[in-house]
Formats: sequence, C-alpha cells, structure tokens
Amino acid sequence: MTKQVSTYARRQGEGNRYLLPFILITSLFFMWGFARSILDVLNKHFQESMEISVLHSTMIQATTYVAYALMALPAGIFITRYGYRRGVVFGLLLFGFGALAFIPGDAIGSFGIFLAALFVIGCGLAVLETAANPYAAKLGAPEKAASRLNFAQSFNGLGCILGPVLVGGFLFSDENSSVAVPYAAMGCVVLLVALLFSRVQLPEIGDSDNDSDNVTSHNTSLGKTISSLWSSPRFRYGVIALFCYEIAEIAINSLFINYVTSDGWMDKMTATWVLSFGALGLFLLARITGSAIMNYVRAEKVLLICAVMTVVGALLVTLNIGTLSRAGLFICYAFEAIMFPTIFAITISGCGSSTKIASSFLMMTPLGGAVGTFLMGWVAAQTDMSTSFIVPTIAYCAVLLYAMRQVKR
Repeated sequence: MTKQVSTYARRQGEGNRYLLPFILITSLFFMWGFARSILDVLNKHFQESMEISVLHSTMIQATTYVAYALMALPAGIFITRYGYRRGVVFGLLLFGFGALAFIPGDAIGSFGIFLAALFVIGCGLAVLETAANPYAAKLGAPEKAASRLNFAQSFNGLGCILGPVLVGGFLFSDENSSVAVPYAAMGCVVLLVALLFSRVQLPEIGDSDNDSDNVTSHNTSLGKTISSLWSSPRFRYGVIALFCYEIAEIAINSLFINYVTSDGWMDKMTATWVLSFGALGLFLLARITGSAIMNYVRAEKVLLICAVMTVVGALLVTLNIGTLSRAGLFICYAFEAIMFPTIFAITISGCGSSTKIASSFLMMTPLGGAVGTFLMGWVAAQTDMSTSFIVPTIAYCAVLLYAMRQVKR
C-alpha cells in the first residue's frame, strides 16, 4: 500500500513538473499547422499575383517538403546530440528567419526568393516536428503517451483551420495585399517564442526509462542504428504508408481552392472559409472522435475502415459525378484525419533508443506532399481538376494495403 501511494505521489509530481513544458511544446503544434496551411492559400495567390500556372505554383509545396526530406535526418542527429530543447530553438530560428525573408522577396517581386524562404521555413519545421512529436509523447507517464500526443496534435488542426482564413482573408480581400505582411508578423512571433524557449529550462527526456541505455544509444554508430531500423518490416512499411498518406493529404489541401473554384462552385473567398471551417474543421473533429474510438477499438481496425472510406471518397471526386463527387471531397477529410498519428504510433512503437532517428525518417515523409501536389498539378494541366484526384486515390489505396497488413498481424 505504501509503495502504491509513493508511486502515485511520484507521478503526480512528474505531472506538475511537466505541465509547463507540455504547454510550451503544444504551442509548437499550432505554429507549424498554421505555417503549413498557409501554403494552400499561396498557391492560388501566386497564380494570380505573379501570373503563373497551377503546375508552376506547386513548386511552393515541392520546395517546402523537399526541405523536410533533406533536413529531417540532420535534425534527428542534432537532437540526439544536443537534446530536445536546443533542437526546438534551432528549428524556431530557421522558421523565423525564413518567414522574414519574405520581406525582400516581396520588395523585389521574385518567386525564386519566395521559394528560398519557404525552403528555410521547411527546414525549421522539419527540426520542430522531429523534436516535438516524441518529446510530447514522453512528457509524463508512458501509458498516457498516445493521449498526450493526440491532444497536442489537435492544436495542429486548430492552426490548420486558422491559417487559411486569416491569411487568405487578408490576401484575397485586396489584390494589392502584400504577402510579406503576414509572414513578417509570423516571423517576429516565432523569434520571440525561440527566445522564450532559450530562457526556459525544459526537462530533457531520455528514449528509455534507463539512463544507462541512453548513454549506450548515444555511443551506437549512426549507420548501425539506421541499419537496425530499416531491417524491421514494421518500420519500412510504416514509412512507405506515411509517405503515401502525405501524397494524398497535402496534395488535396494544396489544390482544394483550385478544385472548388474550377467549375464555379465557389469563389476564392468562400473557398478559403470552407477550407478552414468546413474541410479542416471536419478534419479536426474527426481526429478527436477517432482518438476516442481507439480507446475501445483496435487502432489498426480503425485505420482499415478509414482507409477504405478515403479510397471511396477520392474515387468519387475522380469520377466527377456532381454532388456525390463534392461529398467525396469531404469524405476524404473526415476519414484521413486519424491516419498520420495512427501510422506514426504504430511505426515508432518499440524503437526504444532509436526513437529520435526513427522520428527523423518519419518526418521525411512530407516529401510525399511535394510529389503528390506536382503530380496532381500535372494531371490537372493535361485533363481537369477532377481527374487529377486519381493521384490521391492511388495513394490512399497504398495506405489501405498497409492497414490490411497491420490488421492481420
């Protein structure tokens, strides 16, 4: 009895100790959700303000998510060596300076400078996500890790909702609106948050409960760690499935406004509001609901059902059959919501002392967004926006195959 009371008191003390760090880390989920969602508005804005094609505008996503692929592994190495807090500060500095680079880009009117700024922002976001996902999961009792991570990710969804409506409302309200204004404001806020994180002492959490294990893992060569990870089918297939999910999710978000305005269904302003409060609002509610359902139903089964529904939804859009196709678009948002955290959790479970490096590989997968957006833009240029949804349809099929494999395990 005394031992149980002691354990309870220790966990209560840890909960109080981790409360402020968890609040601070959760704010980062909001920030990168906000930053990534703005890209969907930039596509349409640059098509009109710089008179570029849909295909050309997909370089926005390509540049940002190529940065993820290039920076994620260095981020994992950096965090392994210097810790989560310094990783967060480094990521915020890159994010902030990249956002401020929009000021000279707007003054010169150079799409190339905008792309360079987005590349730096993408590098910063890659570092932030590689650090924050495992850190949020470890701030407290291990049995509550999934609950904490899902809660933190809900703020990512909130950022995704507010980003398009705030920035889109500003850019689309006046054709002379400067894109540098929202990015300069965001850059200043991000740098202030970086200063805050540099001053606050955050507890450094190890990758296992045994400190000696962490020392051993630090001395293990990077090559052996990577080889060990990729020798696991669970890890390999998880990375592939997450890559395919990002192809579909990011591509649909990126060209949402183009799709709903292509046949006069909505105007730009209406499309921005529907993207924020309709599609992404539905996404957020579905993620919360899915997390609750997983308390009673095996996560792999929930993933399987959702994968089937996303294939159906994307196929309906591709067939271009009026109201059903429009409904299919929102079916995708509702049933893809749980995919990222579920696949991430399944893949990273059991990685132990390789968690940081495993996280870095998983955070390379947003490169799929660059691939998917480019392919959708190319197909749309050759045919139409509805037909371009064949790209996310195929990607969702890959996730479905992964889910079927996991259910059989």
